[in-house]
Amino acid sequence: MKFNNKISLRLLVLLVMVQVSFAQSKGKTLENSRPNIIFVMTDDQGMGDLSCMGNQVVKTPNIDEFYKKSTRFTEYHVSPTCAPTRAALMSGRHEFRTGVTHTILERERMALDIYTLPQALQAGGYETGIFGKWHLGDADAYLPQNRGFDEVLIHGAGGIGQVNFGDFPPNSENLYFDNVLLHNETIVKTKGFCTDVFFDAALAWTKKKIDSKQPYFTYISLNAPHAPLIAPEKYKKRFLDLGYDEGTAGRYGMIENIDDNFGRLMKKLEEWKALENTLVIFTTDNGATHLSGTLNGEKIKHFNANLKGGKNSPYEGGNHVPFFWYWKGVLSEGKDIDQLAAHIDIYQTFVELAGVKLPEKMQPLEGRSLVPLLENSNIKWEDRLMFTHCGRWATGEIDEAQYKSFAVRNQKWRFVNNNQLYDIASDPGETTNVFDAHPEVISTFKIPYDNWWNESIPLMVNENRPKVDEQPLHVRYSKQLKEKGIPDWSPEFN
Repeated sequence: MKFNNKISLRLLVLLVMVQVSFAQSKGKTLENSRPNIIFVMTDDQGMGDLSCMGNQVVKTPNIDEFYKKSTRFTEYHVSPTCAPTRAALMSGRHEFRTGVTHTILERERMALDIYTLPQALQAGGYETGIFGKWHLGDADAYLPQNRGFDEVLIHGAGGIGQVNFGDFPPNSENLYFDNVLLHNETIVKTKGFCTDVFFDAALAWTKKKIDSKQPYFTYISLNAPHAPLIAPEKYKKRFLDLGYDEGTAGRYGMIENIDDNFGRLMKKLEEWKALENTLVIFTTDNGATHLSGTLNGEKIKHFNANLKGGKNSPYEGGNHVPFFWYWKGVLSEGKDIDQLAAHIDIYQTFVELAGVKLPEKMQPLEGRSLVPLLENSNIKWEDRLMFTHCGRWATGEIDEAQYKSFAVRNQKWRFVNNNQLYDIASDPGETTNVFDAHPEVISTFKIPYDNWWNESIPLMVNENRPKVDEQPLHVRYSKQLKEKGIPDWSPEFN
């Protein structure tokens, strides 16, 4: 018995050592591990718009299940509005330094000298597809097929139906259903609800990449639940029956439709045995909208995860959003990473995962790779300052904009509008302004912010652009309609 016990003990120790060694080697393999990447980003969905984050009205069982088994970045920050977040994601820089300071007025055009994330992934042997919202320029040179995407299915600038800002003219009459979209070089007519169409197209394209064993980056960049607040009737019905107003029913209906589609995506990946070599990420592009409504005629506030502010706000509710990562058998399940992270970090993270060698001459990257945190969340993670500005100043009024609607954030503090300071570590809801009590903290934010602003101004290349006479996609639509018409289109499934 003693001999057997000793053997058992030795075997147990050996097993533990092997497991530790495997875990360590497993962590080291993340660099150049070359997973396929599926990045799902919704539009105007805040931290409180998921039941796993505490919302007791909307039901998101599929994303909730994904949340349970994911690695979650609990302190992930984006920009306060749509195009800016997309510019930071595509460039690895703060959006102002790519020329993007607005969502309209040609100030959403990402500078043409940016070497984009999909271009980097292409150089590493990946094929790349975008499905949904681009919002970084509609003129030919700015379109995603000329910025690194092999497969493209998008609507025009702003959102579906925002014809004045660039979307296709017919979409003003068929909001979110049966939309006219740009598929690669051809304008097409689709059938069905927009979110269903974008997921269908993404799934069909992704399946082809899986079958051909081609590494891929699938960017599902949804326009929902951005206004107008429209959802299929079956998704609105539950909320209307409960007594909610039409807007709330439409918005929450869109979110539940997204959840169903996300569940379908995960089920298909499992069915295709693709989860072991695919990194799936769910996130959103900025804080929530429609933060109030009515219930049985009474005014109410909607759940916002107890954060202050929403979209286009310099407070936490404007840019603190969900960020869930899942890679079966590789990343930890049900794990929270609490260190500060941001959209500008995605570029370097994906490049490191994909083993891409970047060109010597390209834009300076401002983020940092999150790979070390994914391998070991207990590592020393140096604190940093992150700069947020809502932009959207009136054309020609940049000089007055510096101290309006801005924030500087580090792990503990949020400095807002030059007169507010919040201790986020103890007051995440920003209920108590402690500006006067901490002059020593304020001094560490002010000068870096001023330097950052002054260094950014020369890179805001879209300021004071003259208004375009005709939107680029309007011209393209009219030309194609006259020459060959607008064909019906649907994704081809194998």
